Amino acid sequence: MAAVNATQVDYWNFLFTDLADPRTNDWFLIKSPLPLLGILAFYLFFVLSWGPKFMKDRKPFKLERTLLVYNFFQVALSVWMVYEGVVIWQYYSWRCQPVDWSRTPKAYREARVVYVYYLAKITELLDTIFFVLRKNDRQVTFLHVYHHTVMPMISWGTSKYYPGGHGTFIGWINSFVHIIMYSYYFLSAFGPQMQKYLWWKSYITNLQMIQFCCAFIHQTQLLYTDCGYPRWSVCFTLPNAVFFYFLFNDFYQKSYKKKQAAAKAKALTADNNNDGCAKDLNRAVELDNQMKQKAL
Repeated sequence: MAAVNATQVDYWNFLFTDLADPRTNDWFLIKSPLPLLGILAFYLFFVLSWGPKFMKDRKPFKLERTLLVYNFFQVALSVWMVYEGVVIWQYYSWRCQPVDWSRTPKAYREARVVYVYYLAKITELLDTIFFVLRKNDRQVTFLHVYHHTVMPMISWGTSKYYPGGHGTFIGWINSFVHIIMYSYYFLSAFGPQMQKYLWWKSYITNLQMIQFCCAFIHQTQLLYTDCGYPRWSVCFTLPNAVFFYFLFNDFYQKSYKKKQAAAKAKALTADNNNDGCAKDLNRAVELDNQMKQKAL
């Protein structure tokens, strides 16, 4: 039994210490996967079970000020990460970029941005929690929950094992998309009077699908270019990019295309009804004129 326990400890240390980047391994919420898994378990339990039950017989929370502060924070954080990405990628190869394992200020800067991106993914779990508290149940979709559950796990692995290099491109463009997305949420938190200025909502989903296409194309370069960045990472990134694209495309079709088609059909029906009413009116006028002529 002692030998089995020792072997298990050896496997644990090998996976979560020996293989990890020693520069980031002792950072908060990095060393062990258990704290993150605990956070995600609580998140899923709240948004899928306890939260909806708790809110069932309660009025939705408004949370106006909370949402304004939260969304502004996410915009500011995303702007900072995009800026850091621009600075870092000036020295990167767009074809294939290895991780800088050194302890230079530049290498630590890259690792820090990757780590902050990971922490940002954890804070974004509040998106769904706010949906539940405001009783916006239609927004708690499989796409939304899956996306918010998977991204912290992926970014945890990146922060722990490969904090820098080729994979940071995904976080960079994702942060740019989040500037647009959280700006929309920030403005919409001001209330219904802002809705007339938010006509560009559907374009956010288009932008998200474009980011997955860019990520897919960028990651495929690892299949035929060797720079030291692990090729096996495409086993995670490419299927996820494809899966996310189709999920977001399905969401776009259901949320916008079908509504547009329904609106056009309604407008066409209204036009046909108007045409029918006009024809009936013309017939009535003609009959009235004929009767007047006969009377004369």
